[in-house]
Amino acid sequence: MNQEDYAPEDAPEGEDAYEDDAEATRREAGEAESSRASRGWWDRNADEYQSEHGAFLGDDRFVWGPEGLDEEEAALLGPAASLKGKDVLEIGAGAAQCSRWLAARGARPVALDLSHRQLQHALRIGGEVPLVEADAGRLPFRDGSFDLACSAYGAVPFVADPVNVMREVHRVLRPGGRWVFSVTHPIRWAFPDEPGPEGLSVSASYFDRTPYVEQDEQGRAVYVEHHRTLGDRVRDVVAGGFRLLDLVEPEWPEWNAQEWGGWSPLRGSLIPGTAVFVCERD
Repeated sequence: MNQEDYAPEDAPEGEDAYEDDAEATRREAGEAESSRASRGWWDRNADEYQSEHGAFLGDDRFVWGPEGLDEEEAALLGPAASLKGKDVLEIGAGAAQCSRWLAARGARPVALDLSHRQLQHALRIGGEVPLVEADAGRLPFRDGSFDLACSAYGAVPFVADPVNVMREVHRVLRPGGRWVFSVTHPIRWAFPDEPGPEGLSVSASYFDRTPYVEQDEQGRAVYVEHHRTLGDRVRDVVAGGFRLLDLVEPEWPEWNAQEWGGWSPLRGSLIPGTAVFVCERD
């Protein structure tokens, strides 16, 4: 697909809202530009995001993605009983729903997000979870501060240097610590971001790693999302110092009738929408 032919309806997964005057394209975007765009986009769109998806996410539910895979049942961080007393870092926490779930099971979570407005929603909902506004590539914690780290669609898809994030998470985890994160399944980048039948035909190369960018009239990025193939993600995990324990591809459950951007029962029954990486620090 040529860059000039790339339209919003062909956007990869993850786009719930567009800037009214933004141009959608595919181009390179570095670490600083990606971070700046993500902070601005989530600050502008946090209200809409929480209004649209807050009921599904709940105030204290731990959901790994639009399919509705729940940590209560999946236990990817370990059995719920084992979480008591554990120090847990949630990266890209949004309104800290996952952290509240962890706190209710006796863990000591810290919710970190780049977006000030997302963290304001965390304050609105309430709870005793500490909130930290920071970039996932520069975690403001000492080495070995946490037993576990998690991220449900937070940070990893939006950074230009995912290996740096992996290394930062490795640094702040204690030996044997588990790192579990979910992202859009890489295969979805080959399909248009449409929930209906039009989203079932390949329209782009799976192997094209060029970032998806929305930019303003001056060419400044206002939204950036980075594509990695499944193999790339595995290599990023290993380069970050982790062992990959499991790769979970949630199937779409019969009870879930919602559409969330390009995720839908139709597409979810045919192609994977989420990839969850379960990793462990040596």
